[in-house]
Amino acid sequence: MRKLKYLTIYLLPLTVQISFTGEGLLTFLPLVVFFLLIPFAELLLKPDARNLDENERALAANDPFYDWLLYSMIPVQIGFLVWFLLSFQHAETTIELVGRTISMGIMCGVIGINIGHELGHRTNRFEQFLGEILLLTSLENHFLPYHNRGHHNNVATPRDPATARKNEWLYSFWVRSHFGSYVQAWQIEFERMHIIGKSRFSFHNKMIVYTLTQFLICTFILVVIGKTALVFFLIVALGGILLLETVNYIEHYGLLREKRENGTYDRVRRIHSWNSNHVFGRVVLFELSRHSDHHYKPDRPYQLLETHDESPIMPTGYPGMMLLALIPPLFFSVMNKKLQKN
Repeated sequence: MRKLKYLTIYLLPLTVQISFTGEGLLTFLPLVVFFLLIPFAELLLKPDARNLDENERALAANDPFYDWLLYSMIPVQIGFLVWFLLSFQHAETTIELVGRTISMGIMCGVIGINIGHELGHRTNRFEQFLGEILLLTSLENHFLPYHNRGHHNNVATPRDPATARKNEWLYSFWVRSHFGSYVQAWQIEFERMHIIGKSRFSFHNKMIVYTLTQFLICTFILVVIGKTALVFFLIVALGGILLLETVNYIEHYGLLREKRENGTYDRVRRIHSWNSNHVFGRVVLFELSRHSDHHYKPDRPYQLLETHDESPIMPTGYPGMMLLALIPPLFFSVMNKKLQKN
């Protein structure tokens, strides 16, 4: 029955549905639930640091429930995005328009990018393709080549744009991480083309395919729905991207691997990512907050991720830490003390 906790993810489309059909401040319900009520609850509830035992791990590893739950999110994400683009103009007030736009942006980050990330780590090409579809809803497909072959290799080093430096403000990090990862994604694909003996600009280059696909999607929205719909699509995609980059910021803030005399870095270990065992953040984000183990074993599916004593621990869950990061001086006062202990 423990697996049923992951059905909590359906709370997001439920609250977004209320946002799309409700009026006034009710349109901000997803923001209130996921970035006010959940952070408050995680301050009160004790974190769960329990790992699965050997028998539970064997069952979870072979249970199709965990994969099908991810797959079920694809029609949900696409359906809600289409609904938003066809209905946002029906908002009667600016408040309602803002509330519904924020709600769709939260879905783009939590479902579109986060589940796209999980599927993008799979070795099965079909599952990777499903991840690409989800990432397309935030125009964030470059995330896959950069994240899998760039971030996981360079994490906790100055080479990685998605590793936040100590005392770096979140707002400057957003720009450096997003555009730095985009440039690295092209570099990674150019290098891969060289290795396999293909032209840099062939259709074997994923960045070429991603760029053309994104252009076609934007053109389709412009022609079929209209210019304003395209603008709002770009806005909610940006909302998803900012959620991603805020998560990137808190996951590795200030952590660095030792540099060896030959210029290489110590291997990636569990001490190079911040961890959180707060339950709500764990289940809504499919164990993303057990990030130390994810970097130690990138191919490990979410239901099998573990927590270990060596991992540095955040003072609260991901939603609360994301809010804290919005106030850099307060974030530094909390996290720099924890850095000194690690």
